[in-house]
Amino acid sequence: MSITQESFGTTKNGEKVTLYRITNKNGMIAEVIDYGAILRALFVPDKDGKPDDVVLGFDDIKSYEKNPSFFGSTIGRNANRIAEAKFTINGTEYNLAKNDNKHNNLHSDFKTCFNKKMFKAELKKRSNAVVFSLESPEMDQGFPGTLTATVTYRLTDDNALEIDYKAVSDKDTVYNPTNHSYFNLAGHASGSAMEQKLMINAKSFTPADKESIPTGEIRSVEGTPFDFTDFHVIGERIEDKYRELRYGKGYDHNFVLDIPKRKLGFAAELSDEKSGRSMKVYTDLPGVQFYAGNFIKTQNGKEGCVYTKRCGVCLETQYFPNAINQKGFASPLLKAGKKFHSVTKYVFSW
Repeated sequence: MSITQESFGTTKNGEKVTLYRITNKNGMIAEVIDYGAILRALFVPDKDGKPDDVVLGFDDIKSYEKNPSFFGSTIGRNANRIAEAKFTINGTEYNLAKNDNKHNNLHSDFKTCFNKKMFKAELKKRSNAVVFSLESPEMDQGFPGTLTATVTYRLTDDNALEIDYKAVSDKDTVYNPTNHSYFNLAGHASGSAMEQKLMINAKSFTPADKESIPTGEIRSVEGTPFDFTDFHVIGERIEDKYRELRYGKGYDHNFVLDIPKRKLGFAAELSDEKSGRSMKVYTDLPGVQFYAGNFIKTQNGKEGCVYTKRCGVCLETQYFPNAINQKGFASPLLKAGKKFHSVTKYVFSW
């Protein structure tokens, strides 16, 4: 177990960016940067012991300052969508950037989301972790309250990458962070991830309209292409003529996890037969957004490779999309002075 650090360049605003490399005893390596609290790389051995990087990303800070697909990003203050880009707390309406389908909000604000902010870093060598901290001021991205947040990346000798989120606000606010890493267990440069298999611990999902806003219905996955209660090849049903798949151009939907409320439980498992790699996801949040990379635009990634549509998939643990405006969904409302704490774990085997 060890942590090292090195320069990762300078932002256009002159901020010096540092890369932190966390290693465990089994050959896994996680690389994170203080710009955006971003997961830049994750090296995992295959069945023959050969490590490869299994997340999409870039080799330079200039690319992360653009990052249109949010590779590796910490998303905050609110992940996913809010209908009509507005919500009401204590009788006051708050308006957000209308950056999705001209009138909804996605991932808070593309220009000032957490993945575009400089975090302070603290090394915790005994626990093999890096703690990133940030003060998000009153009305940052349109959200009330001054919010103090931390995002901790920890790599264990049990081959788990743990992401620990904490926050407190001085006013009632919305807080719903997630990590937007794209995984390809065959290796980030291996092309399509659609042959990999997925299981999601969810008997239900939240159908969405043409603009990917949940309707409020919680629908059984039984008999639909959204049934991942057993392993399915991701690509086998992605082009089915099912209304929600047509709306999302493939999978980009929230699943209702079958785990105890606010208890860490099994959410999903992704596996790749060729490499022998498997990734289990655990969370204490009520949902996971399964996104199959339908809108990845052709772009240059790490090591000179080219990323294209569906070459990586996201499993974003979260409160449900638009939950602040849906009374039937668990609420992402963070009360003033109350401490937010959530943990997501990605556990690997090979």
